[in-house]
Amino acid sequence: MDKISPLYSTITGTGSYIPNNIVHGNSFLESAFYENGLKLDKDINEIISKFSEITEITERRYADADQVSSDIATVAAQNAIADSGIDQETLDCIIFCHNFGDVKLGSNRMDMIPSLAAKVKQRLEIANPDCVAYDVIFGCPGWVQGCIQADYMIKSGDAKKVLVIGSETLSRVIDPHDRDSMIFSDGAGAVVMEAIASETPTGIIAHKTQSYTLQHASLLTMGKSNNPEHNAENTYLKMNGRKLYEFAVINVPQVVKKAIDKAGLDITDIKTVFIHQANGKMDHAIMKRLFKLYDVDCIPEKLVPMTISWLGNSSVATIPTLLDLVKKGKVEGYAVKKGEYAVFASVGAGMHINAFVYQF
Repeated sequence: MDKISPLYSTITGTGSYIPNNIVHGNSFLESAFYENGLKLDKDINEIISKFSEITEITERRYADADQVSSDIATVAAQNAIADSGIDQETLDCIIFCHNFGDVKLGSNRMDMIPSLAAKVKQRLEIANPDCVAYDVIFGCPGWVQGCIQADYMIKSGDAKKVLVIGSETLSRVIDPHDRDSMIFSDGAGAVVMEAIASETPTGIIAHKTQSYTLQHASLLTMGKSNNPEHNAENTYLKMNGRKLYEFAVINVPQVVKKAIDKAGLDITDIKTVFIHQANGKMDHAIMKRLFKLYDVDCIPEKLVPMTISWLGNSSVATIPTLLDLVKKGKVEGYAVKKGEYAVFASVGAGMHINAFVYQF
């Protein structure tokens, strides 16, 4: 009897959609930021400058007025399918990772019926009923978790081709009176994952996910505007920035190490780290703490590609967009090469942390 090779999940196509609307720091010069119900008595230029210094964000992107998340996701999906060269009718599953559904400009109402995955499948004009479309709500780590779910499906033999999308229009759910609103942006990224039979490990080698809900679920949530005179009926994305920073720097490195250890590798084997573009300072601190866990003081150059300075934080879209840009030579100094190992890692609302180790 012939030996059957194990199945592995490999990324065969990537795509993204980066909105054309560039929002610079000076776009917030007329903003009135509040804290604890009181207007901040600071020079607005100083607030914007300090924000950029801490987060490394100087620009962010907003979707067009007539676009919603499923619209930009469809473009990213089309690009990923074209890049993979597959017949879209052969897709076994579409996993759409998001947190707010479709939100129209000015409404702040979340539309998730039908699921955004179903909307994308319809817009792609996929007729195959065996292509199952569903959504994942998992905070910023949603796209990484979607890939982990796709890996489970592929390894079980239930799927051979899975489209995993991450898309968000955070500009529609931010409080204009909260300076944290300057972090968030819009965007979409997608990958096609395919099963490959291999005698040696390839693609997704190992993964790890943890959920810290008991004491940390409220670090990212929805709440009223910082301005007590603003519309009290609406809720907006809110975060406890200081405590979230501390949580991430302490816990994310531990989860990443568990994934690397599970893969039987060392930190020195990892050539690229695709980390959620949440906050530049925080991401650097996470990497420093990760290397400390391996008693390594120096982080190699060209290990962590970053796009946060010009794309901002688009939640679930940051990592697939980053991967697409690196893969297509659009992040200077970075590339992926066959045989190299990479880590994909994220942290966000829940609080959830996840990571997977991947061999190109």
